[in-house]
Amino acid sequence: MASKGSSSHHSPPQPVGGSGTMSVPSAVVAILLAFVAGVFIGNITGGRRGGEPGEELAAERRGGREAAGAAGPAIDDDVDRVRVEVSDAMPQEGPADALVTIQIFSDFQCPFCSRVNPTLDRIREHYGDDVRVVWRDTPLPFHTNATPAAELAREALAQRGNEGFWRAHELLFENQGALERANLDSYAERLGLDMGRYRTAMDSHTHVAAIEADTAAGRRVGVTGTPALFINGRSLVGAQPYEQFTPIIDDEIRRANEAINAGRATRANYHAALMRGAPETPPAAAGAGADAAGKAPARRTPDPNAVYNVPLGDAPTLGPADALVTIVIVSEFQCPFCNRVRPTLDRIRETYGNDVRFAFRHNPLPFHSNAMPAAEAASEALAQRGADGFWRMHDLLFENQATLDREHLEQFAGEVGLDMARFRRALDEHTHQAAIEADQTLARNLGASGTPSFFINGRNLRGAQPFEAFQTVIDAALAAARERVAAGTPRARVYEATIEGGATAPVFLPGGAEPEEPAEDPNRVYNIPVPANAPSRGGPASAPVTVQIFSDFQCPFCSRVEPTVTALVERYGTRVRWIWRNYPLPFHSNAGPAAEAVLEAFAQRGNEGFWRMHGLLFENQRDLTRETLERLATEMGLDMARFRRALDEHTHQASIDADMNAVRTAGASIGTPSFFINGRLLQGAQPEAAFTAAIDRALSEAR
Repeated sequence: MASKGSSSHHSPPQPVGGSGTMSVPSAVVAILLAFVAGVFIGNITGGRRGGEPGEELAAERRGGREAAGAAGPAIDDDVDRVRVEVSDAMPQEGPADALVTIQIFSDFQCPFCSRVNPTLDRIREHYGDDVRVVWRDTPLPFHTNATPAAELAREALAQRGNEGFWRAHELLFENQGALERANLDSYAERLGLDMGRYRTAMDSHTHVAAIEADTAAGRRVGVTGTPALFINGRSLVGAQPYEQFTPIIDDEIRRANEAINAGRATRANYHAALMRGAPETPPAAAGAGADAAGKAPARRTPDPNAVYNVPLGDAPTLGPADALVTIVIVSEFQCPFCNRVRPTLDRIRETYGNDVRFAFRHNPLPFHSNAMPAAEAASEALAQRGADGFWRMHDLLFENQATLDREHLEQFAGEVGLDMARFRRALDEHTHQAAIEADQTLARNLGASGTPSFFINGRNLRGAQPFEAFQTVIDAALAAARERVAAGTPRARVYEATIEGGATAPVFLPGGAEPEEPAEDPNRVYNIPVPANAPSRGGPASAPVTVQIFSDFQCPFCSRVEPTVTALVERYGTRVRWIWRNYPLPFHSNAGPAAEAVLEAFAQRGNEGFWRMHGLLFENQRDLTRETLERLATEMGLDMARFRRALDEHTHQASIDADMNAVRTAGASIGTPSFFINGRLLQGAQPEAAFTAAIDRALSEAR
C-alpha cells in the first residue's frame, strides 16, 4: 500500500512467490512448535501456528485433487496413511511408476537428516525400480543456512534436472558445517552451474516459493521436525534404521501388486489413486479427540463475525483519526502475499476515502531471515520521522522486497532522510525488537499468526483476499459505525467503542475439534531427559528437584528473569539443580552464535567457564556480534584458535539442535524463557513467587 507522497527510484522487483497466510496443521497436530514457526515452528514467535491455510496451500490442495482425480477410482485400504501429493516439479530419484514413493521432508543443516541418507541409499539399492524417493524442503527456522542451501539445490534442479539436484544434495550434506553464502557459491561452481543464473536466483530468492510450499504441505500432514518421511503416505518420523523401513516397504509392494493384479489400478497410476483415497490430514492420535469410529473430528471454523479487541497502541496509522473503519494490518516485509495485497489496500483507500484508516502491526515470520531487520528499520523510521517516515520506509521495503539485506536497509534509510548514526545504532542494538515481539504476541493470541491478516473494526480477514472480500466486511462495518454515530458516539470514538469488550482469543463456530492451541495443562509432566553432560548449577544430580531452563541470549524476557533465577539458586541451595538448555529463537539472528560461544566456553572451562560466559552474554545482549563474542572469549582467556574453529565449523550445533528437539519430542510448545520443574512447565519471566510455589510443590512431591 503506497502512502501519499511516497516515491522511490528503485524499480519494484517482481514479488517472489511464497506463502500467503502462514498455514497451520490440523487440530490433531497440537504438538507443532512455532515459528516454526510461527513455527516454526509455535510459541517460537515466528510461529508457525495460528492462522488459516494460505493461498499456496489451497493451490497445493486443489492441484493434488486434480492430479489424483485423473487416476481413476480411489484405492481405499485399512492402513493409516495421509495424502501427500507428488508433482513432476519435485526433486525425485526413481521411476514415476514405482510401487512405493518415499517422500522425505528434510533440512540440509539438520544432523539427523544426514544420518538417514545412508539408509535411503541402501533402500534404493535393494528395491531398485520399485521405490522412488521424493525430496521436500523443510528448512527449520533455527537453522539459518538451511533455506539458502535449499535454494542452491533448487537452482541445481532448475539448471541440471534431477541429476543436478541430487549432486547438490550430496555436496550439501557432505559439507553440512559450511553452508554460508561463500561456501554455496563455491559449490555452485563445482556443480558447473551457470553462475549468472545462480546468483540471480539466490539474490532474488527465486525458489523460496517452492520451498515454502513444501513446508506448508508438511505442516498440513503433521510434520513438526526433520527428517519426516511418508512411505506411500504412511508416516515414519526421524532418522530410523533400515530395519524400520523394510516391513513397511514390503507391505506396500504387496498391496500395490494386489491392487494392480485385481485391475483396480495400473502401475502408472497406482500412487495417484492411492493418494486419492487417503485423507488430507493425519488420523487423530489415540486419545487426542478421535470420535468413536476413530476418525478425526472436523476442524473448528473461526467465527467470521467475531469482533476482536485489537488496540492500536503506538502502531503507525494512515488515514484520519476519526475514520469510521479502522483496518489493522498484521504483516511483514518479506512475505510475497503481503506485497501482493497492497494494490487491494490502495483501492480501498481510493474507494472509501476518509471513512477508512489503516494501522500496521509487525509479524516477521521466522523463515524470512530479513523480515525482522526490515521491521526494525521501519520502526526506526517511525521513531525518527513519525507516521510519514514509517509509510515511506514501508513502501521502499515492499518495492524492494528481494533486497532487504543490511546494506540496502541503510540505503533506504538514507532515502527517507533518517539520522544514519541513530539508524545503525537502533539496528545494532535491536532497539525496537521488544515492541515488534509484542506485536507478534498480540497477533498470535488473536489467532492471526500468519501473514497477511487484517482486523476490520475488529473482524478478522486472513490472507491476500480480493477487493470484494474486503468490501463485504467494510460495508458492514461502515453501516454499524454510522448507527453508532447516529446514536451519539463521536466519530473519533467509534473504533474504541466497537472493539470494547471484543475477544482476546480465537472465537470458533460451534462444533468441530478443539482449537489448535489448547490451554496448557498446568499439571502435565513432560518427559525431557537431562543430557549426561549439561551445564548446571545449584544442587547435584541427586537433588530432589531439577529445573531445566530453555532460554535464548538475545531474548529480553530471558535476561529479565535472570536476577530471579540467581536469587532462587541461592535460596534453594543443593535442593534444586538448575540445567541450562539452549533454545535460540529464529528471529534472533545472534542467538545461535551466542549459544555456540557459551557451549565452547563450557567445553574449554567446564561449568565455571559456562556460567561466566553466560553472564557476559546477557550483560552484552544488545551487541552479540561475532566481534563481541570473540572479545568476551578473549576476556575469559579461552583458547582463541579453538574458539574460532568451534564457531566457524558449528561444532556445537548438534547439541543446540538436540536441546530444541527435546522439547518437540516431549510434545511441548514453548517460547523463551521456559522452565521445566521436575517436568512441569512454567513459562515466561515469572515473578519469584510463581517459581517458589512451583518448586515447593515439587519438593513436597519428591518427599
